[in-house]
Amino acid sequence: MAFAESQNPLRVHRIPQSRYIDAVRWLSPVSPSDRFAAIAYFDADTNSPSIEIAYVDPNPQSSSPTLTPQSSWTSPSRISSLKTAHSTPQPLLAAATFSGSLHILASDLINGGVMESEATVSELGFHSGPVSAVDLREGGTECVSVGEDGRVNLVSFVGDSSKLSYRRIFDANGLVGYTAVKWASPSEFATGGYGFGIQWWDQRTPGGPVLQFKGNWCQGKTSGIVHSIDIHPSRKHTCLAGGSSGTVFAWDRRAAQQPIVLSGAGTGEAPNSLLSESEVWEVQYDRYTRRSNISNISSTRILPVMICSEDGILAVIEQGEEPLELLAEPCAINSFDIDQQNPSLDCNTVQNVICSLEWESLAILTRS
Repeated sequence: MAFAESQNPLRVHRIPQSRYIDAVRWLSPVSPSDRFAAIAYFDADTNSPSIEIAYVDPNPQSSSPTLTPQSSWTSPSRISSLKTAHSTPQPLLAAATFSGSLHILASDLINGGVMESEATVSELGFHSGPVSAVDLREGGTECVSVGEDGRVNLVSFVGDSSKLSYRRIFDANGLVGYTAVKWASPSEFATGGYGFGIQWWDQRTPGGPVLQFKGNWCQGKTSGIVHSIDIHPSRKHTCLAGGSSGTVFAWDRRAAQQPIVLSGAGTGEAPNSLLSESEVWEVQYDRYTRRSNISNISSTRILPVMICSEDGILAVIEQGEEPLELLAEPCAINSFDIDQQNPSLDCNTVQNVICSLEWESLAILTRS
């Protein structure tokens, strides 16, 4: 398929690593010139999972930025999901594992990125098997976790307590599995799972999801999994999702059971544009291209979306436009994060995107 060409300069820097990278996230900067990243590693030779805080030096004297490790935390199991809450100067990290535990870490960026505190939920009954996904509520002290075991847990923590408390919001007893989760407001969040289904939850209405989007819209042409969900703070009525078979779609909760398909399986006879043919591992709204005039966009139009995929594609999808390919790698791009604290507002400002490559490398993209 055809791809649009970028109208702005794009620089790509690849930084080889000695270990596999499961996830990567930007941390809120303590100053305009400082950039820190949290990286979840897995050393296959020693079977050692860990999370490192690294200082990302733009290194203007060189053609490539450098990555300087600041601190490290050893995980009891491989990381299955990593999220951050931007609460400068001590951004919080939520790390879930394949053994079913959840860990909350606080990193002091003023003192070199030292991880000062840890709180853990690891007892039996939290999740039966791996934690599929977690999300931290911005500015709050709550985290939501989901798993393929059908459990939805709300985890609460205060200060540097060494013990987390949690309560079970829902348990499907394995009849339904959840693979993605995203906060929408202090009391609402969305989950995704098998069959391209999305569920909307409101803590003020206990007992189960208050609204469900059923995945039968693909008319049996494909049966997929939602791997990632995003919700824009100005468009909380719309859930963005990416999943199997290169499918990226949005669900407007004001509408009926009809998706807005941006890529992949469609609802009619003619297939939609297919940006990727494999799993879409992550989706995020891309504020780079439309931030200056977002208020002028109709509330029914889907804002630009960045995606990464198993077949090595990092691209931006905009409704009704040709997709903009940023990277085409010979290996999977497992995760990425957009530096939301440094968005491009004018030609003198840059925005960085960091992503993890299957072949033990990081890539940093600079857009200006």
